[in-house]
Amino acid sequence: MSNRPKRYKEEFKKQIVKLIKGGKSPSEIVKEYNIARSTVNKWVKDYTTSGSFKAKDNRSQEENELIRLRKENQRLKMENDIFKASGADNGTKIAIIKANKHKYSISAMCEILNISRSLVYYTPKEKTRDSNLENKIIEIFKNSRNNYGTRKIKHELKKDGYQVSRRRISRIMQKYGLVSNYTVKQYKVYPSKCNEEKADNIVNRQFNTDKILEIVISDLTYINVNGKWNYVCILLDLYNREIIGYAAGKNKDANLVYKAFAKDKRPLEEIKILHTDRGNEFKNKIIDDLLTTFNINRSLSKKGCPYDNAVAEATFKVTKTEFAFNRIFQSFEELEYLLFDYVNWYNNHRIHGALNYLTPVEYRILMSDKKVS
Repeated sequence: MSNRPKRYKEEFKKQIVKLIKGGKSPSEIVKEYNIARSTVNKWVKDYTTSGSFKAKDNRSQEENELIRLRKENQRLKMENDIFKASGADNGTKIAIIKANKHKYSISAMCEILNISRSLVYYTPKEKTRDSNLENKIIEIFKNSRNNYGTRKIKHELKKDGYQVSRRRISRIMQKYGLVSNYTVKQYKVYPSKCNEEKADNIVNRQFNTDKILEIVISDLTYINVNGKWNYVCILLDLYNREIIGYAAGKNKDANLVYKAFAKDKRPLEEIKILHTDRGNEFKNKIIDDLLTTFNINRSLSKKGCPYDNAVAEATFKVTKTEFAFNRIFQSFEELEYLLFDYVNWYNNHRIHGALNYLTPVEYRILMSDKKVS
């Protein structure tokens, strides 16, 4: 495995900065996107200061030289202050590091004293088992963005060695007022007109497939942006329920569907079948040309039969509940960067009962490894 640092694209960095300025905490960003906290802080600082992420755009030559001299001077002072403790026991070293952490970098002090940083950060827990359990349930619930119920929380607890009944989890959730978004009554949208194209229902309610991108399903849903309806289109791979393409738009039309396909990072020619309902946004020259170009077969649900597109319907219920329900986005830009954030969480962090409580990405990687072996 390569030890080279990750390289992030300019657009990705901008999305992360927008999320933080939109109110998402840096701690959540670090955990969900697996980015170092220092990297996130630097992106925010640089972009806020100069509108650029390049170091040379954010510092003058004099500043770089001054920083170098300050670092050298700081390190000399640190070595002079703590080097006498280099032969002490670990307890003494830790005490000295904590006493000087307001002045010097913990990492640098650990390096000089030849001690692991984990020893410095480790604090023995004195909480009871019940207290630990309650804190863990609260943590899992918050990390799920208030979406998980007792079934998924129980599965997540099992990963950490807790054997807890759903009834007990329910009692603890009630104690702390943890109410899943799924328990709240939601507004039901009325159906729109559909197209009358004579296309076969190739999928025919066979929603399980063992091949990646064999069947991709799609649908659109409405989102409240500052009191006006905007729309989101999602492309879902039936193989592992992974969102492979998505887009937000102010109109419910073919261009929105086309934008979702453009976000798909995999070769479109690998998609065998596109299955949708009979919405007019899927029946037009733009989509026809796209399907023809990449040799993708069309599959349509029967008119007035939502069961023929049940997985898409269920997925959009999930999306509406977890992402959009009871929320008014202040701007279209906010909708776009929060949708980017939600798709990342959905694919990489949200466990799915249909995937044996794995995330879509975990399932895809696991099954790929099994095929290789």
